Amino acid sequence: MNEILFFGSNYSKIFKNKPNEITKPIQFKFENENENEKQIKQISSGSYSTIFLFKNGKAIEYSKEDDSNQNPEKIQIEENIQKVTVGDQNEAILTIEGNVFASGEDINPNNPNEFINISSLIEDKNDRVIQDIVCGADSIYLITSNQNAYGIGSNDYGQLGLDSKTLKRTEKPILMMKNVSKIFSGNNSNSVFLLNSNQELFGCGYNYYGELGLGESRKETKIQKLTKIQNIPKGKIIDIQCGSLYSIMLIENQNKNPKRKIYSTGDSKYLELGKNQKIYEFTEIKSSLFENDNILDFSVGFSHTLILTSKGKLIGFGNNQYGQLGNGVTNNKLILIPIQIELPKLRFNEDISNYHLSCGYHKSFLYYSFHSFSNLEEDLIKLFRRKEFCDISFKTENGEIIKAHKLILKYRLNQNQNQNQKLQEIISNKSIKESNQIFEMIYSNRITNPKLYSEIKEIINSNEKIEETIKRIYLNENEKDFIIERKEKQYKFPKLILIMRSELYRGMFLSVTEDKSNKVTDYSELSNKSFQIFEYWIYSNQIKDEIEITQEIIEEIQIGIDYFQLNQTNPNLFDLLINKFNNQNWNQNQNQNQKKKEKCLIF
Repeated sequence: MNEILFFGSNYSKIFKNKPNEITKPIQFKFENENENEKQIKQISSGSYSTIFLFKNGKAIEYSKEDDSNQNPEKIQIEENIQKVTVGDQNEAILTIEGNVFASGEDINPNNPNEFINISSLIEDKNDRVIQDIVCGADSIYLITSNQNAYGIGSNDYGQLGLDSKTLKRTEKPILMMKNVSKIFSGNNSNSVFLLNSNQELFGCGYNYYGELGLGESRKETKIQKLTKIQNIPKGKIIDIQCGSLYSIMLIENQNKNPKRKIYSTGDSKYLELGKNQKIYEFTEIKSSLFENDNILDFSVGFSHTLILTSKGKLIGFGNNQYGQLGNGVTNNKLILIPIQIELPKLRFNEDISNYHLSCGYHKSFLYYSFHSFSNLEEDLIKLFRRKEFCDISFKTENGEIIKAHKLILKYRLNQNQNQNQKLQEIISNKSIKESNQIFEMIYSNRITNPKLYSEIKEIINSNEKIEETIKRIYLNENEKDFIIERKEKQYKFPKLILIMRSELYRGMFLSVTEDKSNKVTDYSELSNKSFQIFEYWIYSNQIKDEIEITQEIIEEIQIGIDYFQLNQTNPNLFDLLINKFNNQNWNQNQNQNQKKKEKCLIF
């Protein structure tokens, strides 16, 4: 059963038989009971549309803000969806295969309701696998597996960073910047930020009110060229979200016990900055409500902001005209000082880190996101798309190059001398799209194209699970080329596998992608036993049967999970620990009861 809380503008009747303005968080229910049984993965809400993405890779959309009789429509895309993003009048969908389908007036003006594959329009055919997407108000931004950023749609305010005053719109993705790790914008914003792998931040687009944080000396309405943001707070940038005329940034310090702080820049017309003034640089928002708490998630709408903390507090400030701050009233339209929003009892309150926020134009959602229990297949496919780690090449029928990893192919293909040669013979007769499908089937247990699979099934270990492949790699001492030193003890790992796992989990081994010496020192306080639990889980998503879980280990690993941010993307390690601990106690109690019965029988 899903848990979705909704409040704010309901004029579109996204929630039927409810008032036009819902001023307190209430449980959202779909009209179709079958939808209520599906597990939610993500909600993205914009000006006119809201998309609900389910864990099964399918999505439904409420698309007409002015239609009180509307029903949600299924998004008709054959591929499974991994992310959705909604802007003002545009929306985009990222599939597991790395394709992006988009619709909207700025993308497809002749037929704005039709989804088209915009990733296939990228000029460089070897740069069409997409790993992330973000919608601005009138533009869509893509990051490819080669870490290149593209923009498509409106350039009215210079938000594509092309340094052109004449180009107002593009119907094909245009390269904005290389070596990009993240892009940030907002569903009602014409400003955009790009973060490179060196943690340098650049911005372009609308800046009349200081939305880009460039300082008071840069008050231009349009910043046409990507410009480095100089005066940003110290720490790791976790997220930036843009409202209509303002931007909010979440920063995490790099101390042993990381603490997150929130900053703002831009117009305070609706007091959404937690300040009663106009500011031109990112400035900290302070409040006693989250001073001694950590911020898990935040979201901004047109002119309101919501914050979720690790203690389960929901905090809001800004425009409350439609009840989007959930404090029970609408007459107090402007709220300068952050307030705590009263929540009903959350069904999964013990797992607060898996709750997320999504703010639309004047509406708000708080929802529980169900994560897949095992992400090893997705990890392998994501690794395949990261070309900088590839070390073997194959040529397709058109002479285009597709790259892979020797280590993965060595273990996923049948062990014989001609395995790569046979694969090359198959690939040489295929298009780049078919070749990608072939490799993704090799890197996973999914048969996404039965016809292609029939050609490769003889050369791959088709019956071996991904977990077994990774364990085999880990158990081979010859493959261990990376060292972690801790507490005067060395642990060796295959570096490629650590890169694969740290990309998804942003966890303890993230530094391996930057380290050149194949050696790192870990200063965590985890004991050797807890570290071994982490180690085994990295390679299997499991806990060894023979390991006994104690309360001390759970508390220690919880510190580690918080420290390494593992709970921000997949909390299943902690879930596994709790389940095993509870099962142990149950078994112990059963044994004790049995012994008591036996004693009673004796006497």
